[in-house]
Amino acid sequence: MQNKNIIFAIAILASPVLFALVVFPDTFSLGWNQGRGGFLFAMAFIAAELIGLKLEIPKKRLLAIIPLAIIVIIYLTSLDFGLKAYLISAAPSFQVLLKDSWTWMWDFIVLAAFFMASMTILFGKRWIRISPAGPIYTAGTAIILSLDAFFPYDSLGPLQYVVPYLVQLDVFLINLFHLGLATSHGNVMFLDGIHGPFALQVFWPSAGVHSIIIYSLVMMAFLLKMNIPRKRKVVYFALGVIGTITVNVIRILSLSIFVLKISTNVNEFESFHGIAGEIMFLPWLFIFLLIVTYVETKRIKKLEGGNNGSSQSQP
Repeated sequence: MQNKNIIFAIAILASPVLFALVVFPDTFSLGWNQGRGGFLFAMAFIAAELIGLKLEIPKKRLLAIIPLAIIVIIYLTSLDFGLKAYLISAAPSFQVLLKDSWTWMWDFIVLAAFFMASMTILFGKRWIRISPAGPIYTAGTAIILSLDAFFPYDSLGPLQYVVPYLVQLDVFLINLFHLGLATSHGNVMFLDGIHGPFALQVFWPSAGVHSIIIYSLVMMAFLLKMNIPRKRKVVYFALGVIGTITVNVIRILSLSIFVLKISTNVNEFESFHGIAGEIMFLPWLFIFLLIVTYVETKRIKKLEGGNNGSSQSQP
């Protein structure tokens, strides 16, 4: 039977997210730098890792994380009472160039700090091997948002380096499948479809480079806690990288198809652009982690069953 204290722990950890979802539902956009949609996936990671955990959590530790949850709720509430305006006004002092990424960054910093502090109270230093995905995902998202806030567009050369190659691949696929006419120069695609010409400039966040970084952080933490051979960990990590890159290629291709087949209206394009990345990447990451967990659990049970059979057959 599920440990009730684990359920209570998940409920307390989820309380700030649920509060924000109920009180500020319009902030839960799936755009990676446009809202709190990532909060839901962070909680899904935490719940998936904690449910079924057979560990006793002392009541005192559960009570100790309640004030932390209340502090996060107070922070979320205070944003509508002047705190967000203060953060925006302070942005120029820190040479912030993208204020949206700057303000959402603080949400993920606060949530990551809450998760890490709570996990440490609940499980001690072992939390990194018990439930790392949620805290590391939120911390990774905060880091990426900070990079976007201070180094937007193509100002961060190393992250922008791979973008032209992804653009060239996208152009190749468009022409291969006769979806329209496409050419490229650097990180700019020139598209001509049924609604006329359109120039699409791709920067590293739009290309999904941030998703590769977040995937790497989450997957390394996830594999760290799994007791499997190192070679299998390397294989899983490599497969995940390939899958994440594939999702990014599909993302850019979907943006191109939108322009070629649906609309060249800038506002409509921006609306689609805002959700086209995370709505693909986050479910992919979650499903991939579930698949790895399922495969390894099944493999371990099979090995244990074989060992038990061998032991029983001995005289």
